[in-house]
Amino acid sequence: MLDKTYRPQEVEQRLYREWEQGGLFRCGQVDGDPFTIVIPPPNVTGSLHMGHALNNTLQDVLMRWRRMKGRDALWQPGTDHAGIATQMVVERQLAEQGKNRRDMGREAFVERVWEWKEESGGAITNQLRRLGASCDWDRERFTMDEGLSAAVRKVFVDLYRQDLIYRDKRLVNWDPKLLTAISDLEVENREVKGHMWHFRYPVEGEDGAFITVATTRPETMLGDTCVAVHPDDERYTGLIGKHVILPLVGRRIPIVADEYADPEQGSGAVKITPAHDFNDFEVGKRHDAEMVNIFDEHAVLNDNVPEAYRGLERFAAREKVIADLDAEGLLEKIDEITHTVPYGDRSGVVIEPWLTDQWFVDAATLAKPAIEAVESGRIQFVPKNWENTYFEWMRNIQPWCVSRQLWWGHQIPAWYGPDGAIFVEHTEEEAAAAAEKHYGRKVELTRDEDVLDTWFSSALWPFSTLGWPEATPELERYYPTDVLITGFDIIFFWVARMIMMGLHFMDEIPFHTVYIHALVRDEKGQKMSKSKGNVIDPLDLIDEYGADALRFTLTAMAAQGRDIKLSPQRVAGYRNFATKIWNAARFCEMNQCAEPADFDPAALTQPVNRWIAAEAARAAQAIDRELEAFRFNEAAGAAYRFVWNTFCDWYLELAKPALQSNDAEVSGETRATAGWALNRILAMMHPFTPFVTEELWQRTGGEGSVSALDWPSIDFADAEAETEFGFVIDLISEIRSVRAETNVPPGAQIVAHFPDADDERKSRIERNRQMISRLARLSDLVFAMPDGAGGAETVVGGMRVVLPLADVIDIGAEKSRLSKEIEKLESEIARIEKKLANENFVSRAPEHVVEQERERREDAAAARTKLNAALERLSAA
Repeated sequence: MLDKTYRPQEVEQRLYREWEQGGLFRCGQVDGDPFTIVIPPPNVTGSLHMGHALNNTLQDVLMRWRRMKGRDALWQPGTDHAGIATQMVVERQLAEQGKNRRDMGREAFVERVWEWKEESGGAITNQLRRLGASCDWDRERFTMDEGLSAAVRKVFVDLYRQDLIYRDKRLVNWDPKLLTAISDLEVENREVKGHMWHFRYPVEGEDGAFITVATTRPETMLGDTCVAVHPDDERYTGLIGKHVILPLVGRRIPIVADEYADPEQGSGAVKITPAHDFNDFEVGKRHDAEMVNIFDEHAVLNDNVPEAYRGLERFAAREKVIADLDAEGLLEKIDEITHTVPYGDRSGVVIEPWLTDQWFVDAATLAKPAIEAVESGRIQFVPKNWENTYFEWMRNIQPWCVSRQLWWGHQIPAWYGPDGAIFVEHTEEEAAAAAEKHYGRKVELTRDEDVLDTWFSSALWPFSTLGWPEATPELERYYPTDVLITGFDIIFFWVARMIMMGLHFMDEIPFHTVYIHALVRDEKGQKMSKSKGNVIDPLDLIDEYGADALRFTLTAMAAQGRDIKLSPQRVAGYRNFATKIWNAARFCEMNQCAEPADFDPAALTQPVNRWIAAEAARAAQAIDRELEAFRFNEAAGAAYRFVWNTFCDWYLELAKPALQSNDAEVSGETRATAGWALNRILAMMHPFTPFVTEELWQRTGGEGSVSALDWPSIDFADAEAETEFGFVIDLISEIRSVRAETNVPPGAQIVAHFPDADDERKSRIERNRQMISRLARLSDLVFAMPDGAGGAETVVGGMRVVLPLADVIDIGAEKSRLSKEIEKLESEIARIEKKLANENFVSRAPEHVVEQERERREDAAAARTKLNAALERLSAA
């Protein structure tokens, strides 16, 4: 006998071990068409956060569903070596021991990182198991596995030989604490309070003439190489082509015409520092301006500035520059502003755009076929609007900086000869042979110390994990993959690059669908962050409510294009759903409901049983249809409505008389139907709630695992039964609703009158009189108008329903109560609408606060509508 209470904490980890040990998630066990998803590889240093929980839940729903539909499903797992993050973890450990990596040397340090990875890395994969992720763990990969490293080397060498990778001096995001270039994704743009300084630059040869420029970074003026004005700005027409003398430096720099300068901003003139600003870099290139790098790798001023500023840290230099310009009378004014400043997300220091030698990929060339793949529809984004984001990035793509000044990662396979000649080869031996051929003798080579951007190796993930560059059977069978599920923030960093690399090296798209999920926010709609203290840990929720409750919550709320507002209360609510399924199974067990081997819905004779069979077929088809279209919330909603409302709330209630019938055929058929429907529920619910469904399957006599069942394909319908029980349920529901709205005591038995029921409705009511009376708490059902007044009236399916209430409630008192409640709601709605009409409130209040007020208004309006309906019913009586 099933326990009274379902306790997920006692079953989930045991069941997962059984699944994994039984090899249930391995690919290649069936002959069906392949279905492949590659997991977005989490950082090896990572731990499960709510974004991971959503992302992997949705993937798992698809994988379990596809397996049950007979597909040869491969969910390819793995982790990313996460260059900066992992190196920082180990460097912090060394610092606690009074050591640093440079004292150890590169080889010993990298060995130490590998040791850390084997001991502590990959904790997140165990956390994914807690969530129920049905990955093929036997195939787990790591972006620095030898096989994947071979793929990385081949791609780098091939792209270099095709002139698609090159070395160049360009601006990069430079982290002066970590001493490496970083990607845009590793830059955190913070809104901070600061200043805008306005300086006067003297115009050459014109005494007393100045041009005013403004900057938030005064120290960079030492690297200015021109001043830009808009070509149509009449204020400066006569100055274009002339020069200013750069204060403090004495350098003569030109005034150039460029549309980058905005006549509406400040003075309309812009100082251009090509070596220290991304926009200025482009302006400088257009005008062939000199690029003066004034910082060293630590953001300390170098020898390219006047002696008085050399060796100063950038912010100390800022103060001195301001003071010196003020002393010369060239500081015009200072504005207090709020502006965006880039910080390294790991180092926490201000990032400097820095001109340095790096390796770059010709992304513009690789992007062309990747753009066409989406334009032609071979790859589709869901929701479709994310295609615009993709195109915006791809059509304006810049060279991709792929080198990082780190020790942990794929070391760039490039060696330098004594004169700086570059030899890019797969191995040191090949490089030595190429150098000997070039020089005509053996020479000593120096390997490039940089490693590759982590995104370089993860761009190869869909095919490198399947064994490429070897022609493996897995590569032949499972590439291209089917669906990628990921967040919008890495469309460019990862999704676009996988498309580029897949098309270039496999001559085939890596996946046909990219599903972009939304953000998981807190219950107020705010983004979760440690600083706000509103982070919800998915593992805490799993511990408290079970993995199924969290999974179903996330799936049910995953509407396309809409962020999820998550609260523990929501998860608690869906924990009750798992309990509902458990209780339904327990009810079936207590009533000896079991599916016979030869069960056939078409052979059913009882209308209520034919009705539930038809509803089960409809639910399975709806879930199927919605998952096919990646409408996860709609699929979960269809499952929820069928299980909770249709089966638990209605069928088990409607079927009770049949279950208790003395007619063996009636009771036997109903037990068989309830058992059959429960098994369909366990199968339908399994992709969403794998643990409770598995436990129930095993505990109620099911063979094997519920995950090995076929997806319910129920070819059955009974329009007559569906119409009849749809009418009965609507009738009972409406009578219950009126009773609740008019404060009829729960135990009170009332009479229902159906004065204008036609013959068909009369027949339905008569056939189900006992059910309707019991579930609507009616003492009688009458096909005539009641005598006298004092009742409530409503309509069901075009038929009037009149409920005399004068003997049950005080009609006058109830009308008075409803009127007062409506007045209170109208007052509340007016207050909220006044607040929302206040432009100051709407523009200044946090977005989640404004949204909260709108939701309150909608809730109050809905409540007012219900109360008005109740009052109208009583007033019409």
